[in-house]
This record gives sequence, C-alpha cells and structure tokens, in this order.
Amino acid sequence: MIVEIDNTSGFCFGVKAAINKAEELLLQNIELYCLGQIVHNEMEVERLEELGMKTIDYEEFKEIKNKTVLLRAHGEPPETYEIAKKNNITLIDATCPIVDKFQKKIKTTFESQNNLAQIVLFGKKSHPEVIGLNGQTNYNTIVVEKVEDIEEIDFNKPINLYSQTTKSVENYNLIIEAIKETQKKTENENLLNVNNTLCRQVYGRNDLLKEFAKKYEVLIFVSGKNSSNGNMLFNICKSENKNSYFISDISEIKKEWFENADSVGISGATSTPMWLIEMVRDKILSFNL
Repeated sequence: MIVEIDNTSGFCFGVKAAINKAEELLLQNIELYCLGQIVHNEMEVERLEELGMKTIDYEEFKEIKNKTVLLRAHGEPPETYEIAKKNNITLIDATCPIVDKFQKKIKTTFESQNNLAQIVLFGKKSHPEVIGLNGQTNYNTIVVEKVEDIEEIDFNKPINLYSQTTKSVENYNLIIEAIKETQKKTENENLLNVNNTLCRQVYGRNDLLKEFAKKYEVLIFVSGKNSSNGNMLFNICKSENKNSYFISDISEIKKEWFENADSVGISGATSTPMWLIEMVRDKILSFNL
C-alpha cells in the first residue's frame, strides 16, 4: 500500500513564526504565557505546554501582572494592548504580517469614512481573528457568517466588504453575489467596495488539494476540530474523494478504512504540525496492509 503526504501541508508562515518564537523563549527558561491557543491544534498546544508554556484566557490575562505573554498569529483588538500596558505585561507580538496589514486597512477605512460607510466582514463571529478585526472599528463591524446574515446590512449606505483570511474563495463569492443581487433591488449597485483579504497561502492550496484528493483511494485529513481553515479544507477533500476522513489524532485512525485500498493520501490544515502528519503516516504503515 502506498502512503503519501501532501507536500503543501504543514504550518503557514504566520503560525510557524509564532511557534518558533514560543520555542525560542521557552528554551531561555522564560516564564511564558500565551493568550488563547497558539494554534488551533490540540496536539501542538499540548507539546508546547509540556515545554512550559501556559495557555490563558482573557479573564486570566486581565488579572496577571509583570509577566511575558505571547500574542498568537490571529491578531488582537486594541484593548489587549491597553491591558498589557496597565498591568506591566511584556508582550511578544506574533501577529501574522498579513493579519496586521488587514487590521490597519480596516481601521484606516473606518476612521477615514466617519461611519458613513459600513464595514462588513465575512467570517466566524467567535474566531479570534474576527474579534481582533472588529476591535479596529470599536466593534462597529457587521460580521456575516452566511448569506442570510446580509439582512443586517443597510443597503442604502456604502458597503466596504472584507473576508476573514482563512475563509474559502467560493463562500466569499457567494456573499459578494448575494449582496450585489440585493443592491440591484434597491438600485444601489455602486455602493459596494469588495476587498480581497483572503490569505493566498490558504486559498492557493484549494486547487492543489483537489488534485491531491483525487489521486488516492483513501484520503486522511489531519486537523484540530476547532480549526476554521481545517474544516474548510476537509470539505474540499470530501467533495473530491468520498473516502475522506477527518482526524485530530492517531487514536482516531481505523484499520478498516484501508483494508481494500492500495493508495492513501494524507493532508492537513495550515495549523497542523508536520510531526503529527508524519505520525499518522507511520501509524497507517504499521498496519502492514
């Protein structure tokens, strides 16, 4: 049985930089806290916590003083920096450069248009990147998770549309078309400004992943269950290969998935460590089928 790993898998550069920074500080025996999960992958979080990193939530962050705290790649709202200054917290800012640029863009647009134009963001309301972006507009951003949510938009006012960086191109296009169709009914077709804020490293994988998924009899996709990027990429696999399975850890692998297969492909999210993908490969090979 052939078992091959998708060579486009593994951490995106933003996540990789954040993890490298955490490892560097931990090797210096610095007491390090991380605000929220450093990456949406439980296994990688556990590995770093075993090295000494402590993951804290926002309530805990508000209480600690004189500590060193890592900000993950997703980015943070302005109040995070204000709390850090007040509590003499040393921040290690690992915000992804793409997200940082996006935050500055949305903030500039909001401030320059004096609330005359709406900021509309396609994304998951509870996602840390979306919370950080919304914070740039004093939480005046209209966040839409699905087409039905565009009812919250005032179609008599200009619209500046953005997307969370890890959303799919296809779903973003559905939102764009739905807004345009509604605008036709209100005769305000010229009031939409669409911004391409999708991460190229994420959406650039889509076509490659489709081709990869087609090549194998069985496709294993490795990701944390709470990874937005992982769930989106797995759906691509499933659409191309009905024998696709989503796992977060090797304990979830079932031998019967491979009993009649001659080829297996393994892929993962941009938040999935390569060491975990390699463990999955070794586990499948150990079945000796």
